[in-house]
This record gives sequence, structure tokens and C-alpha cells, in this order.
Amino acid sequence: MTEISPTYLKRGDTIGIVSSARSVTIEELKPAILWLKENGLRVVLGKHLFNIYHQMAGTDSDKISDFQTMIDDPSIDAIWCARGGYGTVRIIDSLDFKAFKKHKKWILGYSDITVLHNHIHSQYGIATIHCTMPINIKNPVDSKEKVSNQSLLDALWGKDLQYQLPLHSLNKSGDTSGILVGGNLSILYSLCGSSSDITTHGKILFIEDLDEYLYHIDRMMMNLKRTGKLEGLAGLIVGGMSDMNDNITPYGKQAEQIILEHTHTYNYPIYFGFSAGHIQPNLALRLGLTAHIRDNTLFLPA
Repeated sequence: MTEISPTYLKRGDTIGIVSSARSVTIEELKPAILWLKENGLRVVLGKHLFNIYHQMAGTDSDKISDFQTMIDDPSIDAIWCARGGYGTVRIIDSLDFKAFKKHKKWILGYSDITVLHNHIHSQYGIATIHCTMPINIKNPVDSKEKVSNQSLLDALWGKDLQYQLPLHSLNKSGDTSGILVGGNLSILYSLCGSSSDITTHGKILFIEDLDEYLYHIDRMMMNLKRTGKLEGLAGLIVGGMSDMNDNITPYGKQAEQIILEHTHTYNYPIYFGFSAGHIQPNLALRLGLTAHIRDNTLFLPA
């Protein structure tokens, strides 16, 4: 599929903030709103952004209305999802992307926002940005958060991104190139067989996850393997595998070891410990565009 990039942002452009997943408060978002304005960006909030329906940021109808409004409004240059959690998959099939295809805009976020990344890549071939979210922007900001925030700005401004890949004992080093795809492993697993599922052949796959049982990591990797998503990759980058859980009888392997078990026979580079996902810093990645791995460095040209 042809690579299609939305227009990169400049000072004076407008970011719309919505929540497609869990609820959020204005107090939690004030630091992010201030940070955007300090960097010369205008901010528009979804009409129903602070609604609460059990765990969710309002009903499905509330969230669909907000997201559709941001898609259809040509004055909105990027849509930043306020937080993750769960709920994006409940609204994805109700969104109309006709206006989005005509007036492409950056979709920003990670975790549950993997639904949007993969649906948009699969259906339209349009690039998105896997990055920190408003709920993660704090005041004061610590040094690792500053790195996350700056990487998002660099990605939005259209700068070439360059990240050193960690030296990890499980790495299978090598040089490669391919369109970068992926996101949260649990979400990728949940989308298999749906209209939001992605193809991975010839691409660099990025995965990360949080708060999963180790046996479930194995289950999800088995699914990706059996559905052909691990065969024919150009490369694999493993981000944060944070706060994993185990049973009373230990599974016997860490998440990274489980991932390597299901991929080590394939002939492509594999890098572990990349700082993206549910960790800090959470480095921004432009998904849906070609990335290069050279000399243990990840290059993401604009």
C-alpha cells in the first residue's frame, strides 16, 4: 500500500483532544493544554470530553460524536486522544472516514489507540503517530517526560527522528528497512481477523504491552505466529513489557524470552527494550511510514 502522510504541523495549527476510551477530567488535562499552547498550538476540546459513563468517557454515542466532529472539521489539524484504557474498539466501526481521506490529519496516542492506528493503516494507508497522551503530560515535567514530549513535537513538526536501539542480551542485530506498524500487543491480538487487522509482511513490527499475565503473552505471540504475522517481517522492535504478572506456579519465562522463543528462527533483526509504550520516555513513532535500522539505530525520516 502507498505511504500517505498527513501534513506536518506548524505553530498556529490546531489540535483537537477527544477520549475514545476511559474517562478523564479537566484537571488531568490542564498541563497538556498549557503545554500545547506554550508550543504555539491551538486547542479544541471535544464537546463530550469530560462525560462519564461507568469507566468510559461518556457513552459510545458521546465518543463517536466527538471523534466524528474532529474528523469532519477541516480546521482541526491533528486529533490527540486524551488517554487509553478500553473503549476505542467499541466506536471504530461507527466512524465515517470520508472527510479524513480528503483532509488527512495526524491521529496521536498509544495503548488502546492502537485500534485507530491499525484501522487507519489497514483501510487507508495513512500514517499516524504512536506517542504520549495528554493524561501523561505533567506539571512539573520530569526529565524522561520531557524526552517523550519533545519527541512528539519533533514527530508533529516533521523532523527526521533518530533513536539509539538499546543493547540487549536477546537482540538479533542487523540492518533493515520497512514500513513501521504495530502498537499494543493485546490490541493487535484483539483485532486479528477484523477489518482493522494489519498485514505485516515486509514491514517492521513494533509491539509493547502492560499488566499482562506471562502465559497470555505466549498466547498472543502464538496467535501472531499462527496467523502469519511474524513470518516475513523486515524486523521486530519490542518496546516496554511493563508490570507483567505471573501465576502461583511460575510460567518460567519473562515476556522478552517468550517473544524471542516465537521469533528466533526467523531471519530478521529483533531489538528488545526500546523506550516506547507504557514506560518513560515514551518515544514518538510515525507508524505507516518507512523506517530504517542501521548500526543499531532506528531512523524515521519525515
